Amino acid sequence: MTSRACRAELGDEFRLRISIQRRLPSLRAFALAFLILGFSVGGAAAQSKPPAKPHAHVYLIRGFMNVFSLGMDEIAAKLQQQGIHATVHNHLAWSLIADEAEAEYKSGQYRTIILVGHSAGADAVASICAQLGRDGIPVRLAIGLDPGLSRMPASGHVARYINYYVSGGLGHTIGKSPQFRGHFSNVDVANVPGVGHFNIDKNKTMEARVIADIHAALR
Repeated sequence: MTSRACRAELGDEFRLRISIQRRLPSLRAFALAFLILGFSVGGAAAQSKPPAKPHAHVYLIRGFMNVFSLGMDEIAAKLQQQGIHATVHNHLAWSLIADEAEAEYKSGQYRTIILVGHSAGADAVASICAQLGRDGIPVRLAIGLDPGLSRMPASGHVARYINYYVSGGLGHTIGKSPQFRGHFSNVDVANVPGVGHFNIDKNKTMEARVIADIHAALR
């Protein structure tokens, strides 16, 4: 490279540096504005997050043979998608469920207990409420879906107890024990299209009603 070409290249480099230095203030201003905008958008996103779900545990209890109440699994899956802790259990394990709910309540892990059972699972709900009531543990919501052979009455400290039953079928109304504290109702759903004892837990209308009852209890 000749000395003239070298000087020309150095001159070009010098002019480029001068140009960059002149633009630095505007570049710094642009970067600062970008950072401020970024923090501002981030803050707005954080504020728009939905509120945390209450510390609730929804126990869904299957009926006879633990295979005829798979609607409990469908409801549990939908609740979990909505950020609500829900688990499915065998009705024969009702005393263990009561022990677990009591331990979680006393530890503060879950302070809201919700119980939903189908057929023999509905009978189990009544038994769990009674045991928790004897131990002074409140239940926010208890739902029975067409209870089975047992006619155990509602008992315990239950804010709201709903017994959905299909008149003219296997299900039936239940009563209240003298120890029951809360709001209680027997609701005949025989007019729901297609509903029966073996599908009340899977019927879409009843499924939506149960989920709505749970959300109302959480509010």
